[in-house]
Amino acid sequence: MTTSAGTPIRLLGIDPGSRITGYGIIDVFGPEIHFVACGVIKSTPSQKFPQRLKELYDGINSVVITHKPSHAAVEDIFFAKNPKSALKLGQARGAILMAVMNNYLPVDEYTAKQVKQAVAGYGQASKGQVQHMVRVLLGLTSSPSEDASDALAVAICLANHLGGSV
Repeated sequence: MTTSAGTPIRLLGIDPGSRITGYGIIDVFGPEIHFVACGVIKSTPSQKFPQRLKELYDGINSVVITHKPSHAAVEDIFFAKNPKSALKLGQARGAILMAVMNNYLPVDEYTAKQVKQAVAGYGQASKGQVQHMVRVLLGLTSSPSEDASDALAVAICLANHLGGSV
């Protein structure tokens, strides 16, 4: 999965949250994947919710502008025990998706099960197993935070679905 010039494809994976959103950037060069960056965007808990959504939007927008990915993927909501939390997460995902789409990036969505299957080979893998496999697949010396690791897993899932052989 490379461009005609043989340059790597840069992918952005996002693990959305209304308080903490993880992001992960990888480069894909043929069958190889390489770590570029990862981190989290934290909204300010003392802010009103609309302002927190703007912080998430601005944070993802900044990541896209800084790292210039060519494609993005966002983890899809699967379920939530608390309806109010589910609504807030849905609104956060909307702000995140708009930041990606306002930068004209194609965006895909994957369920947690699809992401776990792509990274750990098992759709019911634990968070710890996913973190471990992300570290191994990307050759990292230590595991990123849980949110950043989940976002890198989303990026790896995207690479798999786009035809990369990781």
